[in-house]
Formats: sequence, C-alpha cells, structure tokens
Amino acid sequence: MDGERQVFSNQRLWFSDTYYGLFGLHPSASVMEIRRAYRELSKLYHPDTTSLPLEEARSKFQSLNEAYGVLANPERRSLYDLKIGYSRWNVIQSPLDFHGDESEDDYKSSAYLDASDRPLSSGELFALFLMGLTLFACLILALSLAWFRG
Repeated sequence: MDGERQVFSNQRLWFSDTYYGLFGLHPSASVMEIRRAYRELSKLYHPDTTSLPLEEARSKFQSLNEAYGVLANPERRSLYDLKIGYSRWNVIQSPLDFHGDESEDDYKSSAYLDASDRPLSSGELFALFLMGLTLFACLILALSLAWFRG
C-alpha cells in the first residue's frame, strides 16, 4: 500500500507547479471540474473576500485568472498540455534502435518480409486486374460517348 501511495505521490509531483497544480487537479480534469475549482479558489483568493494580505491575495487571484484563461479555452489548453508534456492519449514509444544488434543481412534473410518486398497474392492480383479493367472500360465509354456526340 505504501508503494502505491509513493507512486501516486510521484505522479502527482510532476504537475504540482503547473496550472493544474494551482487548482489541485490532475491534467485529465474535465472542463466542469476546472470551472468548479476556479469558482471555489476565486472566492478564497479574491482581494475583497479573503483574510490574506492584500498583495498576496492579488497575486494569487491573478495567477488563478491566468490559469483559468488558459485551461478554459480548449485550444490554449491543448497547447499548454503539449508545453508541460502531458498527453491525453497513452503513447507507447518504440526504442530508437528498434532492431537491436541485428545486421541488415540478418533482417533480410529472416522470415519477415516487408509489404513492399513480398510478392502480391492471387487476391491482390485479381483486384488489380479488376481495377485496370474498370479503368479501361471507363476510358472506352468516355471516348465512345465523345465520338457519338460529335
């Protein structure tokens, strides 16, 4: 259980100094969650309603407004997410050296053939034949119509 808590706290640390951390939210938070957090925190930090010193309240309230301005706008939020390195979709990146220590000769002699290196199957050849036949028939039809219309 402590290990899980440690992993969660480590994951939470990377965005604590972002606009999301200012609202106490995860970057995957919905627009409604962001709006709710903004309303609660703006009541807390508004210079007219807070018990904090005026300069501190102003500073925090301006930071809140700036963060909300970015996170409430979908385009600006997407750009901000890219800037902080957050992606809404899980991306699995392959290692740079995909084939490891294999030489190119080992790769070419393996059972794997790239789609551009292998011969076409009979079904693919038949489909190509039908497409060519259709193209030829359309060309003949267009020329014959042009000839009959004069």
